[in-house]
Amino acid sequence: MKDLSVSLLLDFYGKVLTDKQRDALELYYNEDLSLAEIAQHTGITRQGVRDSIKRGETILRELEQKLGFYEKYHDIGGVAENVINLSENIRQINLRHNKSAEISEFCGDIVRLVRPLTEQEQ
Repeated sequence: MKDLSVSLLLDFYGKVLTDKQRDALELYYNEDLSLAEIAQHTGITRQGVRDSIKRGETILRELEQKLGFYEKYHDIGGVAENVINLSENIRQINLRHNKSAEISEFCGDIVRLVRPLTEQEQ
């Protein structure tokens, strides 16, 4: 069974891989090709494709373990979602009490600024 987290790690760290490793991982995880299909497509043996994929996976996991960029990105997305929810709650309370239009406007601005941090992960 394929570990689809590798596809996400590829987005973060793919540029550090060799072209052969990156291509094999992209075809395997993102295009869902089999080892045999990748071998035929790239002109290398099935074992060579497997070795490229395994080595690439190892490099990506080691980089994430050392740098943690994906985990931090994922955490930021969670915080951003909380900020959006709190802003929406403030706006609703403000509207219920017929208070400041400016507060509602600021809450909308916060949501528009933070929303892209939550959408990129999907």
